Amino acid sequence: MKNKNYLKLVLDVLMSITFVLLFNKMVFGGLLFHEIAGIGIGLGIAIHIVLNIQWVKKVTIRLFDKTLPGKTRLGYLLNLLFLIAMIFIIVSGLFISKILFPNLRLGNEAWFKMSHISISYLTLFLISIHIGLHGKWIINQSKQLLKIRSSKTTGMIGKLALVILLLFGGYEIIATNFAARIQSVGQVFNFTTSAGLKQRPAGNLKIPSDIQKRPEGRGQNNHSALKEDPNPLGIITTYFGIMSVFAILTYYAEKFWTRRKEV
Repeated sequence: MKNKNYLKLVLDVLMSITFVLLFNKMVFGGLLFHEIAGIGIGLGIAIHIVLNIQWVKKVTIRLFDKTLPGKTRLGYLLNLLFLIAMIFIIVSGLFISKILFPNLRLGNEAWFKMSHISISYLTLFLISIHIGLHGKWIINQSKQLLKIRSSKTTGMIGKLALVILLLFGGYEIIATNFAARIQSVGQVFNFTTSAGLKQRPAGNLKIPSDIQKRPEGRGQNNHSALKEDPNPLGIITTYFGIMSVFAILTYYAEKFWTRRKEV
């Protein structure tokens, strides 16, 4: 069981790192890595589901059972929404593929590009909430894996790290206009994917300009405006900073709610 938990933790970390790297199409040489890694995440999600299949079966059966804890039901629905979002990202990615499946086209390519990007930002937010809800498990498994013993010193270091993450992540949320990127999901889905039906002109969509369709070329990054520099460490730092804010807030909100119910 312990080895299985370690495997799940490592798999989740690797998928999270890979996912945030996909926000910059120029990383590791460009689209080839982007498309291969995107498919790889799909495989990782399938493995993740298999590793948690017993939990999925039990909760699915009891989903409408009043005795099922609210946190468990929320986690299940969040995971389901995350799965749907990831399937959409992967499928839309196939429809706009330039390297692996260049001839696979369906409907309005411009819409798929914008929705592919917008849903990716929403998915980043969902992942952050998922991490926050499983914060206690992640902390415990990380301590065991890294053989960290709880003490007053480690507690102070942990609190200091949380403050730094909140400040840095908050700065990145503002600097990257993350709220507008989440809102762009609603804007994108206000018009149809069918090329034969009437569509709202792209100019009427209040979507951040950097995620609208732009001519491709060297040095341009249509998938991310957060940073043009394809430095993997910089990309990981930026997005993990953003994720940490929502994860930390979710963790403490869930902790507060649990204590309130116990009183």
